[in-house]
Amino acid sequence: MAHSIRDDDGVSNPSHNLNLDQVVEQAIAAQPSRRRLLLGGLGVATLPFLTGLAGCGSDDEPAPAAAAAEKMLGFTAVGISMADAVVVPAGYVASAFLPWGEPISPTAPAWKADASNTAADQEQQVGDNHDGMWFFPFNAAGNALGDRSDEGLLVMNHEYINPEYFYAIEAATPADDWMAPFTLEKARKAQAAHGVGVYHVKRHADGAWQHVKASPYNRRIHGNTPMSLQGPAAGHALMKTAADPSGTEVLGTLNNCANGWTPWGTYLTCEENWNGYFGAPTSGATIAAGFQDQKADIIGGQSRYGITKEGFGYRWHTVDPRFDADVNPNEPHRFGWVVEIDPFAPASKPVKRTALGRIKHENAEMVIAPNGKVVVYMGDDERNEYIYKFVSSGTFDKANPTSAANRRLLESGTLYVARFDAGATTGDAMGTGVWIPLVQGSNGLTAANGFASQADVLIKCRQAADRVGATMMDRPEWIAANPKKAGEVYITLTNNSRRGGSPASSNNADGTTSAGGARPPVDEANPRSNNVWGHILRWNEAGGDGTALTFTWDIFVMAGQPGITDARKPSANINAGNLFNSPDGLAFDSFGRLWIQTDGSYANTGDFANMGNNQMLAADPATKEIRRFLVGPSGCEITGVTWTPDRKTMFINVQHPGEIGSHPNRPKNADGSTLTDNQIARNATAFSQWPNKGERPRSATVVVRRTDGGVIGG
Repeated sequence: MAHSIRDDDGVSNPSHNLNLDQVVEQAIAAQPSRRRLLLGGLGVATLPFLTGLAGCGSDDEPAPAAAAAEKMLGFTAVGISMADAVVVPAGYVASAFLPWGEPISPTAPAWKADASNTAADQEQQVGDNHDGMWFFPFNAAGNALGDRSDEGLLVMNHEYINPEYFYAIEAATPADDWMAPFTLEKARKAQAAHGVGVYHVKRHADGAWQHVKASPYNRRIHGNTPMSLQGPAAGHALMKTAADPSGTEVLGTLNNCANGWTPWGTYLTCEENWNGYFGAPTSGATIAAGFQDQKADIIGGQSRYGITKEGFGYRWHTVDPRFDADVNPNEPHRFGWVVEIDPFAPASKPVKRTALGRIKHENAEMVIAPNGKVVVYMGDDERNEYIYKFVSSGTFDKANPTSAANRRLLESGTLYVARFDAGATTGDAMGTGVWIPLVQGSNGLTAANGFASQADVLIKCRQAADRVGATMMDRPEWIAANPKKAGEVYITLTNNSRRGGSPASSNNADGTTSAGGARPPVDEANPRSNNVWGHILRWNEAGGDGTALTFTWDIFVMAGQPGITDARKPSANINAGNLFNSPDGLAFDSFGRLWIQTDGSYANTGDFANMGNNQMLAADPATKEIRRFLVGPSGCEITGVTWTPDRKTMFINVQHPGEIGSHPNRPKNADGSTLTDNQIARNATAFSQWPNKGERPRSATVVVRRTDGGVIGG
């Protein structure tokens, strides 16, 4: 997911294993009292591991409409929009909810429209730039996971900040620098706006949703919240700092992009572009004496993960030594993980699960394989990076889904990386693939090559994937598993301006390539040079089994403009009225609709003509029909999606409305010249005023409902 302050720009074989419908039915038969939990709280919205229960309800609650009775795409597509507003189909309503700065408790400070809130204030307010999220429904008593559709915990990521709107302009600020003077207080305020929020929400009889501010569940987890490091990399020498000589405790989680959730009722948040918060002013030349024995690993890792002298421009490293990678060179190793959070235990400490590898995680899509193993699919969101999956050592206890044993399933397992091979016919957009294990001692992951332990493999995950020959992909972002077809998985490959270069180059096997430095040639799975529009790829695991080591793949859709005749190749499977670019967010609802969210160019000219503002679309996986469902306000990204168990409320996020960038609506001066970035920062309502007219733009959740009370999308 890009923003202005950072440089980022099938057939399954039959199986004789029990499918997950049978697994769950056996669990219900063994313990009928668990029916409400299994069919409700664990059956909400997108359930690739409880697929067949999508149309079922509990014993005492009416079921949502059966999938067969719902049209796959039962709405009229909306047109493109360049307005500073959210557009939804006829028969739907959309309402802004939980904007950045909203107090999370009755005693928390109110948001100040001039952005003058302090760091202490921000720790008690809704974070900025909402991203991935999940709705955890309450039980009947309102004190644990259940299946209610009128009340629950909305847990969401807060990825980053837009400094142009986040900070108040001070009297001493020079004309060309809206962030000056930069102070530790400003860094702390920004750190407080990152991370995760747990928000207790409730639906009223009229359908409107309210934030229950007096709830003990409301919680902010931010850039300075204590959390544990757990798994094979915990305690490793590269994880130790002066502040944490044990290498097992860390402060905070950062750049929380997309997410996942578990059947035992926890939330998974993913650390993506964490590298941009660090600066290495001397590029490692002045690394402290205590780290000299690690210097080669440190400097090589900084390059491979994209740590630069000044980072993304946040300036934290200039006032907070924790983010100076010369002063604290091991601190970056403590970011880039999947973090597990228990939303129903406000006093619990989040846990960074190192067994899932250290990359720039987009999301974590979990399924339960036929043999009960937990499988987590993950993409590394940068140009020419890789697709991974984790398979647990332990087995999911289907009879006791919230058991302590299940809560330890992410502690250990095998991490794999994907290789996408061409098929028998060149250019047919399909082929075969292999999952390569990233296990110390195999496939060249030896001490001689810098991998003395499994911890080394996980901390230097990118270098390990380089070594084993994984396929470099066009920015692997969200991954979604099809709830209607076991083993079928989709991924958005958002775009790539660094493929097909001359001369072509791949990531070096020894892990010395700098982040984004390779210029690989096109291949069957990534067929465009300068892929400005992106595409969606899908694969089918052999036998419909997520633990399989082989798969078949095909390209589901090539986004962009049809009819292009140059090397970028024409788009495919897109109706001319529903053009889009840069697919990013991706999720299935329980009826099998594939929802696609975009984070691309909103220039609406040239290559991006007739696409308008960023949007959300729905697709029928069988027919490949795609329809535009929602369009966001000026300068935004549409991201994050979750549903209530009855599928009658959809929550999506509008991130960075009014973000500084190229846009036809960008305001102009009286002389006709376009406002500079600095001028927009000093006139915060000039570009966007969403969601509140007359105020600076604020990221917010959007609640989408049908006016007739029906199921979303049908």
